[in-house]
Order: sequence, then C-alpha cells, then structure tokens
Amino acid sequence: MADGRIRVGIVGANPDWGWAARAHIPALRALPDYEITAVGTTRTASARAAADRFGVPHAFTDAAELAAHPDVDLVAITVKVPAHDALVRAALGAGKHVYCEWPLALTTAEAENLVGLANSTGVRHAVGLQARFSPAVRYARDLVADGYVGRVTSVNVYAARGKGAAGEIPGFAAYTLDPSNGAGTLEVGAGHTLDALEYMAGNITALSAELAVQRTEYRVAGTRDTVAVTSPDQIAVAAVLAGGATASVHVHDAKVTAARTRIEFAGTDGDLALVSPGPGAAAGVQIGALALRGSRGHGSPREDLPVPDEYLWVPEPARDVEVLNVAQFYARFADDLRTGGRTVPDFDTGLHVHRLLDAVRLSAETGTRQEVPQP
Repeated sequence: MADGRIRVGIVGANPDWGWAARAHIPALRALPDYEITAVGTTRTASARAAADRFGVPHAFTDAAELAAHPDVDLVAITVKVPAHDALVRAALGAGKHVYCEWPLALTTAEAENLVGLANSTGVRHAVGLQARFSPAVRYARDLVADGYVGRVTSVNVYAARGKGAAGEIPGFAAYTLDPSNGAGTLEVGAGHTLDALEYMAGNITALSAELAVQRTEYRVAGTRDTVAVTSPDQIAVAAVLAGGATASVHVHDAKVTAARTRIEFAGTDGDLALVSPGPGAAAGVQIGALALRGSRGHGSPREDLPVPDEYLWVPEPARDVEVLNVAQFYARFADDLRTGGRTVPDFDTGLHVHRLLDAVRLSAETGTRQEVPQP
C-alpha cells in the first residue's frame, strides 16, 4: 500500500455504463483509504477511455496483468457472472486481495472451489452482498437483536423490482434472462434479499419454494429484437428461521407500478418494518434508500424510527443512493485489511448463499421441503 492507501484495480470499469462506473468508482474516490490505480476492460479503446475518464494511471485488457501489477493491492471484479471464476483465480494467483460482485460464481461448485483456493492463499476476500451495509438494515438488525419486537415470531418479505416493467430490457442486461448465466431474478434479486433477511433475523434452516416465469419475452431497448425469458421472475419461499420464526418471501421483477421492498418483523412485543419509500425503490434492498417504522405494545400506533448517525460512516460524496451501500462496504473492508478484522461478507458467506439458492431450486423442482446446509 502506497502512502497508507489501498490501491485498487477494477476489472469491468466501462467508461460509459455499468455498476463499476455507477457505484464502485464513486465510492472508492470518496474514501480516503483507497486509490484507484488500474482499470481493465476487454478492449484497448474502452480501457484507455476509462483510465482517462476516471483519472487512473494504468489501463489493461488482460486481467492477469492488472492483478500482477505492483501498484495494485486489491482487485475489484465487476463484470458478468460467467467470467467471475477465471478473474478471481487470476487475482488470487497474483496474491492480491479480492472484492467480487455478487453472485460470486456461476455455480455452487465453482464457488466451493474459489473458497478453497482463496482460503489457501491467505489473502482477504469479499463478496458484494452490500445490503448488509445499508444503515437502515444494520439498525434493524440491532433493534431485532436488542428485543425491540420481543421474540420474533414471523417475517414477511415483499421485494418487487421494476426491471422489465415496460416490456423491454437494456441490451447489456439481456443475458440475465437466461438461467445458464447465473444472474437472474433468483440469483440477484432473491440472493440479495435472502441474505439481508438472514443478516437481520438469523439463518434459514428449512424452506419450500415455487419458481415461475410470468414474462416470457422482452424487447431489447433501442432495437426491434426480442429475447426469450427462461430464468424465473417470480420466487416464492416459505421458510423457517434458526430461532423458530416463520418467514414468507416473495421476490419478483416487472412490477408495473409501485416497485418496492418491505420486510416486516412481527414479534411477541411489537412490530418493525423496513420499507423503501424513496429513491432506488425499484432496484431492490441492496440499492434503494430504506426507512424503518415500528410499534411496541398491543394496539400502539406505528412510528418512524430515524436511523442514528452512527450507522452512516462515509462522507457526503459517497451517499448517493446507488453508491452508499457499496461505499459503506468498502469502508469496513479497509478496516478489516488494516486490523485483521472480519466484518464484511467473504467468499464463505457467498458460498452459503449459493447453497441457499440451490435449496430454493431443488424445492421448486421436486415440490418438497428442503433443509438448508448451515455454515
């Protein structure tokens, strides 16, 4: 680390669009612990353009060369899921720390192999389950743990995203409609939502699930082309949590109006609701601005529960709705790298979520209740 800062190389830093440009780069530039020293894309022109646009000294088309460069301490992987395995291996092979966007891998078997390899190298690894770093999610977790609702008896989760609501989809996102690419509503929307649920209320121990495709075709935005949908866009899960509470989870895309997330905890002493009333509501729990409302005691009115300032620890430039949770994640990851702490979700966490989604798929396929492997 030069001058005490963590030097980051970003794989997938398209200069014009993409999650790196929208979230990772603004987050890293706002945090004093980091310096972006390298960017990589698959084409020389776009790599150079990204370096110029973001003021970064090094541009690469070969991810292995980026990872091996002496000015890179941490590799951030922000590309399509099918490429994650090879890119993570390149970073680990260079002995560099890795932040890989969620989903960690295309399959659970790939994720298992990456966990074994990462843990054998001794480097630090993180997977982008950034909903855990929403200030409202973290406050909700503490309220539940501190007994705000008493003993949790049930959790109801409704996550309706706006993706595809107008009957079309951007060309860069069309690949998510094919389940073989591992980035559909189940993997992304439900993966983030179920991880947030477990983070706040405890692990799912058993579940029954139904999957369905309700929108079978979309137009590709800006073209006359259409693309078939074979990846589920409706996910319904009935689950049991480690503490004995029941959970009902419905995640779906293409909500025509009022796309939003609501996670409501019912307990022996009260209720607590995590809601998405503001910007980013259509994007899901991992991105949208969230608020808390609660009530305690029989018949009590529900009241707003402002999130204390202690749950927001990044500077003002990093508080944009798409940037905030990623920035909070990076801030804690910097602390971990410096202190040896383990506060961010790592590849082992990602593997658990992959196994959880496997249980959802198997339950839907067989019509049977599934036990969920525990970490």
